Amino acid sequence: MRPRVLTVLGATGTIGVNTLDVVARHPGRFEVFALTGATQVDRMAEQCRVHRPRVAVMNEPAAAAALRDRLAEEGIAVEVRAGAGALTEVATAPEVDTVMAAIVGAAGLPATLAAARAGKRILLANKETLVVSGQLFMDAVAASGAELLPIDSEHNAIFQSLPRDFRGDFQAAGVKALWLTASGGPFRTLSAEAIAQATPEQAVAHPNWVMGKKISVDSASLMNKGLEVIEARWLFNARPEQIKVVVHPQSIVHSMVEYADGSVIAQMGTPDMRTPIAYALGFPERIAAGVPALELMGRQLTFEAPDMARFPCLKLAFDALAAGGNAAAVLNAANEVAVARFLDGAASFNAIADSIAHALDRLAGGMAATLDDLLEADRQTRRVTGDYLEAIRA
Repeated sequence: MRPRVLTVLGATGTIGVNTLDVVARHPGRFEVFALTGATQVDRMAEQCRVHRPRVAVMNEPAAAAALRDRLAEEGIAVEVRAGAGALTEVATAPEVDTVMAAIVGAAGLPATLAAARAGKRILLANKETLVVSGQLFMDAVAASGAELLPIDSEHNAIFQSLPRDFRGDFQAAGVKALWLTASGGPFRTLSAEAIAQATPEQAVAHPNWVMGKKISVDSASLMNKGLEVIEARWLFNARPEQIKVVVHPQSIVHSMVEYADGSVIAQMGTPDMRTPIAYALGFPERIAAGVPALELMGRQLTFEAPDMARFPCLKLAFDALAAGGNAAAVLNAANEVAVARFLDGAASFNAIADSIAHALDRLAGGMAATLDDLLEADRQTRRVTGDYLEAIRA
């Protein structure tokens, strides 16, 4: 069997690290063509030692120079490149057939869209790609014949629970609704007053999953679930009213599909991102992920409705999805800016939702026909949100 040739966008992040863990368990099945990262030179150097990619890309030129020197000293023959253009190059290289898209935030959009246009198999962990550019991205996938496999545990669970021949027709497949499960994050049981006083340290202390700081804050605000609602709309051709959210604190049921005959099919497993990663890497086969077996004996599984009053980010995401146009791009950019300020101690937790609402009021309704339209909406939103956060802090 010819090995799959893989580029990992965002190799130094949590998803990238877990991807390479799964790859290492299957010698000869995968060949790593390129690894990319932002600034973590030490981690990238170690990944290059272990996986010997042909190319390593660092987003920052200074980090690329440091990595190049480090690898040269150790005699490791890896070509080092820098910048956003290099990300697109390794995502579209003719040698590559599979791209793990795991760069956090809108920064991952151009390279992932380029991979779609190049007809690659895309393992999509970067939910912002579909949040920001849903129709544009799905059109590119359809036009090129690219293959799209979701990595988010929720969307991967839905993908596993749908018929294998599902093509986005709910009626033909007998599908009534998609149920996205949410852990509820670290603030699930806190009062609105306590949430308002939350610190970054509290927000990143997720009870079930090991994730990066930005995604952990999104989980605490339920924005992560809001972004996943928008992503599900595009992945599965679902109408907003066909997508439901249920809080499931144990994170054992990863999501469910409700059928017209009353059946509900759920995918369950130990909360470990290597499971959806292995499913997508091996698809249509199943391969070992190194994940402990799920132990159900003595466990209780509970489900509850999300509280959109305490967690307004989820409602804002549904509102943006209903509005269409550039609204989801505005939502995403405002959230990225506000979360960064919160993590820096320069904004309160509640300011995240407030600044998103402000940006949607100011900027939603613009064009979203081209990548330039979306990037312009992103740029304007970052400016407007930054100004707003400065004003309320003064």
